Amino acid sequence: MVQTGERIVSSASERYMLIYMIAVLVIITSLVIIFFIVFQKRKNKLLLDKIRQQRAFEEEMVKAQTETQEQTLKNIGWELHDNVGQLLSFASMQLSILKMQVSDDVRDKFKDTTEALSNGLKEVRALSKTLNNDVILNIGFEKSITNELDRLKRMKFTSAELNIVGEKTDFRDKNHEIIVFRILQEFLSNSVKYSEAKNLNIVLDYQPESIIITAKDDGKGFDIAEVEKGSGLINMKSRAELIGATLVLKSKPNEGVELTLNYPLK
Repeated sequence: MVQTGERIVSSASERYMLIYMIAVLVIITSLVIIFFIVFQKRKNKLLLDKIRQQRAFEEEMVKAQTETQEQTLKNIGWELHDNVGQLLSFASMQLSILKMQVSDDVRDKFKDTTEALSNGLKEVRALSKTLNNDVILNIGFEKSITNELDRLKRMKFTSAELNIVGEKTDFRDKNHEIIVFRILQEFLSNSVKYSEAKNLNIVLDYQPESIIITAKDDGKGFDIAEVEKGSGLINMKSRAELIGATLVLKSKPNEGVELTLNYPLK
């Protein structure tokens, strides 16, 4: 009887010890899991903070670069208008005076030179306006695009047209007009230099929640994969991201180039 009683006590003690060990194991496991979850959340938060800081830094860098470029372009615009423009005006005036002092048969030979100087002066003045962001803001986004297309049409293109769809809506920020205009200038500049295109077309599509801008040329095009990392495309995409817009460039050999920029209004 005594031995039976001792066995029952021993069995009960073992059960209590087993329950105690299981409880301790559950508590330790729970603490480990909680620690891991807290650690993971902390790690994720630090990673997110780092990503945000990196993005903020990159945005500030792009913004600073854009502001520097704008100031440089403005200075060049002033120099073109005030110095080069004045020199061309003076040369044109001197040529006109000289024409009055020669015979009629010689005077006719000055015609081409006079026209070339006059056209050069017009181009310098038109170019100086597109480089100065104050002028762009003054005359407006649509008029600035029209002026740029007219200037390019005089240079080499058969047609360079702007089409407007929908009712005009203002940009969220006036400075965003400058950034979008510079993106279009980059596209048009590439068309002039590389595309061998005859026609240019830009469409401004005003929608309730966004402005969709499409620019096309009918040039020789290119393999988009070969220019994915080109500085011009990176520059355009960086500017677009700075204002919360998305930019897509499409092209194939012999099929021209198409740029689509989606600018959200909200």
